[in-house]
Amino acid sequence: MITLTIDNQKIQVPAGTTVLRAARDLGLTIPTLCYQDGFKPFTSCMVCVVEIDGYPSLMPSCGLPVDEGMVVRTGTEKVLQARRAALELLLSDHIGDCEGPCRFGCPAGMDIPQMIRHIAAGNLHKAVRIVKRDIALPGVLGRICPAPCDKVCRRSVQDSAVSICLLKRYVADIDMKLPVPYRPDCLSSTGKKVAVIGGGPCGLAATYHLTQRGHQCVVFDKNECPGGMLRSGSLREKLPLEVLDREIGLIFDLGGKFQGSRELGRDFSLEELREEFDAVFLAFGEAANRPPISLPLEMREDKIHTLGNTYQTSINGVFAGGGAIGSRRLCVRAVADGKEAAAAIDQFLCGLAVKGIEREFNSRLGELTEEEWAKFASEAEPRDRIEPDDTKTGFSAKEAEIEARRCLHCDCRKKKNCALRRLSTELKALSGTYKGGRRPYARLGGHPEVFFEPGKCIQCGLCIQVLKRSGALQGLTFRGRGFQVQLAAALDQSIDQVVGKTARQCVEVCPTGAWALKHETE
Repeated sequence: MITLTIDNQKIQVPAGTTVLRAARDLGLTIPTLCYQDGFKPFTSCMVCVVEIDGYPSLMPSCGLPVDEGMVVRTGTEKVLQARRAALELLLSDHIGDCEGPCRFGCPAGMDIPQMIRHIAAGNLHKAVRIVKRDIALPGVLGRICPAPCDKVCRRSVQDSAVSICLLKRYVADIDMKLPVPYRPDCLSSTGKKVAVIGGGPCGLAATYHLTQRGHQCVVFDKNECPGGMLRSGSLREKLPLEVLDREIGLIFDLGGKFQGSRELGRDFSLEELREEFDAVFLAFGEAANRPPISLPLEMREDKIHTLGNTYQTSINGVFAGGGAIGSRRLCVRAVADGKEAAAAIDQFLCGLAVKGIEREFNSRLGELTEEEWAKFASEAEPRDRIEPDDTKTGFSAKEAEIEARRCLHCDCRKKKNCALRRLSTELKALSGTYKGGRRPYARLGGHPEVFFEPGKCIQCGLCIQVLKRSGALQGLTFRGRGFQVQLAAALDQSIDQVVGKTARQCVEVCPTGAWALKHETE
């Protein structure tokens, strides 16, 4: 047995054990990209490096055998900087979007590409789950939103944007017509109470998300009915009251309570609310709607000042969002504030550090040449944007599916389990630190089940090992030198055809989205 010390912990392991394995036996986490259990170490990505006493440089732990008396440190600043640099080198010539431009264009961050894929496949029950994960009032927004997501759709460069907002409305309307509309799961009660001041879109959205987290919400509004600006007469042609009332009802069906004709400063004070409730969320809109009192909060230019992106005010346990902290010309921006504030309030109520919603790392594809564009758009429906035959009722089922098939699927199909993205988020890596030569965009789709995008490949060699294990007569290999190394098929065959029956295994072991299922929707 070999005795060594890792992060001040002694451990005995058999000779031949790697430093990575020994660290994991201690419960320590060392990140890896090119290594997976059961595969031979390739030591190419250098993300698993550690610092070892007596060694002149950092060493990759996945392939280094332990030595008697070895002293290893896995999380020093030097190690973390080296790992970040390794990731940034890999990102320097990475070609692809993590998220589609439409999701960035949506203030509420809805996973639009997932919704569209489900609509195209006819899976409306899944589509509504995706919509209602982020959007509290999808039927309302589908009618009045100016569709910033449509405006940034990459398809608009080719002909015309996908009708994203109308597709969202289609899903919401189908759901509302069901005898029992979709109801998100709610956690069991936490016993915590939140006072929401203002029953407009921001307050309603916060209530929607907080209730799902198990907190009891009471919404106070100076008006008799909830809805705020959404009840404006100017919206009636676009937004019928029955649609508004139906969606608001679905929010309160989750467990929230509404108290109308009750105004802060007239019927109760902020201090009284703080005594009765565990948190208070101020969502009463812009200055014109402000309560007739002087709030003991830090103000800047007649707006409540909040700390960073946490929606916290200068008073402990009091949060503010929507028009109370700045002009929100778009209803969807107010809804987004409610969602984000709910995450911060939940952290506060759970006794966690209040950081708000964490922003994940995102790679950007950038501009494409005409030749690259042809490859990128090859899987999408080629026809122009369609408009519903009846603008008042929206898309029919057939129209919605046709329009959904126009989506280019800009987002990565493995964005939820891409190790490169996850580690880049954790280590705060940046994609523009190193300016590598841009690889041309390519996507090989000759296999019936999978795509291969060489611009996302980090040359880990795992798929090469998969084919060797399978006993395939024709395998994969690397060609080129230095930064020009590329995955290739032996005997000049096509990569996507050579993998054959091992294609799904290649997807499973790939640490990025280079290998991905064509029809993966979750």
